Amino acid sequence: MGIAQPTRVQVDVSLRLVVPEGSSLPVKASLRYEPEDPYAVHVIFHAGSTEASGEVSWSFARQLLADGMSEPTGIGDVRVWPWQAANGPSVALALSSPDGHALFEVPRLALGDFLGRTYRQVPEGAESVHLDIDGALAALLGSYGSEPR
Repeated sequence: MGIAQPTRVQVDVSLRLVVPEGSSLPVKASLRYEPEDPYAVHVIFHAGSTEASGEVSWSFARQLLADGMSEPTGIGDVRVWPWQAANGPSVALALSSPDGHALFEVPRLALGDFLGRTYRQVPEGAESVHLDIDGALAALLGSYGSEPR
């Protein structure tokens, strides 16, 4: 009997977009973790009425999200910190790009559950075991070697 391979973790969540007036608007999103990309988490924002009509995905370090549960962390494009929202304990997720900035409230309980599930799939410190460096190098070198000279 072999060791079970880690599987994708995905949790659908309702985030809140904090708007300048201080109120917030609901935003449907998914938190996703792929064992093949063991250091990263992905937040997929569902912008349209159907899944195919518009999704925006942000990827960043799983450790950044975990650290932000208890203390302010991150610089640049992604920042995370504990947040007390009107509807209960949350985590603030601030995203910045050349196109603009957004601040989201993430329910703390849902985020903690998601992170716990990711660490059960790939424990902290074991991420490098799940990297396919040889495969990535082969893909790079294979495409490099196939170019006409």
